[in-house]
Amino acid sequence: MNLSRRSVLAGSAAALGALALPGEARAAELPADVSRAIVDSTMARFTPAAFGGWEYHKALYLYGQYLFYRRTGESKYFDYIKAWVDRFVTDSGVTNQFNSLDAMRPAQLLPLLYNETGLRKYRTAAEQVRRRLNTYPRTTDGALIHNINAKGQLWCDGVYMALPFLALYGRTFGDAQYCYEEAGKNMAVYFKHLKSDNGLMFHAYDEDGSAPWAKSNGGRSTVHWGRAIGWFGMTAVELLEVLPANHPRRALLIDIVRHLAAGYRNYQGAWTGMWYQVVNKSTDTRNWRETSCSAMFTFMLSRGVQRGYLGPEYQHVASKGYQGVLGQLSMGSDGLTRIVDICEGTNVGDEDYYFNRLRRVNDTHGLGAFLIMNEQLRA
Repeated sequence: MNLSRRSVLAGSAAALGALALPGEARAAELPADVSRAIVDSTMARFTPAAFGGWEYHKALYLYGQYLFYRRTGESKYFDYIKAWVDRFVTDSGVTNQFNSLDAMRPAQLLPLLYNETGLRKYRTAAEQVRRRLNTYPRTTDGALIHNINAKGQLWCDGVYMALPFLALYGRTFGDAQYCYEEAGKNMAVYFKHLKSDNGLMFHAYDEDGSAPWAKSNGGRSTVHWGRAIGWFGMTAVELLEVLPANHPRRALLIDIVRHLAAGYRNYQGAWTGMWYQVVNKSTDTRNWRETSCSAMFTFMLSRGVQRGYLGPEYQHVASKGYQGVLGQLSMGSDGLTRIVDICEGTNVGDEDYYFNRLRRVNDTHGLGAFLIMNEQLRA
């Protein structure tokens, strides 16, 4: 069963000896439906034409808005998503190159729009992205590389950019055998190369070890960056929503969820309930609590408990995470929502690089993650 916003607030306080957590008083002042407030605020700030280009984080936000639309059924929220997608989709397909996994993330909206409207152009565009995977470069063990300029490189981020689309495409358009196996195989290869014994993931892997960050850790980067790990966990639970119960890759996906859940629990902030930009370095004074990864971790934990992949002991971890992320939201003097401490778009680097990333307000990486989390936990 999902955790309601009210039960999370009450349960978190009771579980911690009725001590008020940071943001708890402010949470009582938030709108009753914070998803609505975030979506209304974003739509007030940007028309579909002004919302930005065919970018993965814009599509992440719009997927969160789609989940809100599915709950409410209010057409204006769907119409906004459709108007944004229609800037890029013609009867002939998508007016975009697909030379990176990032460029594929918006494609997840295409089967959703096709199911809602029945318009052929969305299927045509989705088929264009699917065909690109036939020629897209891979590592020698068969995993999709992050982009064509990063030969042999796997980044945790990449799985969320392509694999949920692939699974949804397979279910929607009758290509399940290939799409389910390809998505599951990629998760297996990525997990093999990026898994860490501490319950987390390293950000990236370079097959030939030539990247500057791949010199000292068996071809892997050395940093546990929060949002990269969050992308990976969200991918695992989203694929589990699509793959049939008897699919042979499901067991691995559940193992991934359990591996990450143990790491999330171990590194969660005891007081704030949030997680850090570099997840395992909470005591480093350069580090900071990051909103998008905290929302992603919370979503995976809640869905994992709800579906029975995780034991009930993780419900408290999810409750505490939800409370912490709610504390990052406030209402501005203009009456619009304000979500803080969202890491900007990020490459691969050393610890200093991650510590020094800009902490943005209302960045769509965080808005999207917040909506996905909130639609999971509020119901």
